[in-house]
Amino acid sequence: MGKTTVELPDDLLLAAKKRALDERTTLRSLLERSLRRELGTPVGSRAAPAIEWIVAEGGLPLGMNVADREEMHDFLRADP
Repeated sequence: MGKTTVELPDDLLLAAKKRALDERTTLRSLLERSLRRELGTPVGSRAAPAIEWIVAEGGLPLGMNVADREEMHDFLRADP
C-alpha cells in the first residue's frame, strides 16, 4: 500500500473529516471509497499485488530479519 501527501483546500478537508466523523469511519476509508467511486472501481475490490514468492530449502537466509522491510527488499533485489 502506498503513501502520499495530497494538499487539499481547507474547506474540502474539513468537510471530509466531518463526513468521516458522521459516518463513524476514518478519513482514509472515506477518501478510498470516494476515489474508487470516481475511478469506477468497485468498493471493496483491490488489485492483488504482484508477489514473486521465493521458496528456498531450509527457510529464510541466516540473519534475515523479516520485520525489516528494507532488508527484505534489498535481499529480493540482489542478484542470485
